[in-house]
Amino acid sequence: MKPAVVLLHSSMSSKAQWGELVSQLSDAYRCIAVDLLGYGSAPFPADVGPEYRHTLAHEIDAVNAAIAAHLEPGEAFHLIGHSYGGASALHMARRMPERVLSLTVFEPVAFHLLPGQHPARAEIVAVVERITACDCAQDATRIFIDYWNRAGSFDAAPAAAQEKMSGMIAKVKRDFEALLGEPATLDDLAMLTMPALVMSGLSSPASTRLLAEQLAQALPNAIALQTRGGHMGPITHPTVVNPAIISFLSDAEITAG
Repeated sequence: MKPAVVLLHSSMSSKAQWGELVSQLSDAYRCIAVDLLGYGSAPFPADVGPEYRHTLAHEIDAVNAAIAAHLEPGEAFHLIGHSYGGASALHMARRMPERVLSLTVFEPVAFHLLPGQHPARAEIVAVVERITACDCAQDATRIFIDYWNRAGSFDAAPAAAQEKMSGMIAKVKRDFEALLGEPATLDDLAMLTMPALVMSGLSSPASTRLLAEQLAQALPNAIALQTRGGHMGPITHPTVVNPAIISFLSDAEITAG
């Protein structure tokens, strides 16, 4: 049986972002791309009250339920995550380290791993505060999109795309709630001894580049790799990102075997 690969996407995206990589991996792997809560075909729970606080544990509970039908009981798998999906992947790996054969993350936005005074965490907290202060979903979405891409990116998008993205900003706020409320620290990553690839983009915001650097140092068996492009590299630069992931998975398979 082919080894399994679980893929988790970024905020304001869906499992479709991995389509090209899944196509390239499908001959050698069973790829299980999952929609995170509130994205794609995975609805966010409709019955949550005002006291509800979203967590990465909620996300991974849903991921585990989604992948259960594709895996044998207790089966190990390779794990790939981008941005919010990368932070979710780190949580998943800490919850079940014995089942994760390898861990690949592209700029996981796991800012909770850093101390409160760290420049990278302070920068993203300021962005979240600006998003939260907006009364208009479109204004909040503009801040989010322009931060991760470049100034003017939201306004340059077609009106239909702007409307679609603005419709997801409420879940993005939940994503940040989960990220900044996660209790894990860099020291907690010492348990993750599986082969790991920590990727980042040369043109990314300083916050995620700094975090990726810290993360690669904290993981006991990690390789750090910077590629062309920015934070959305898996989507904007798949011809650079995908071959690096494929090569790493191949080496990890040899190690696992």
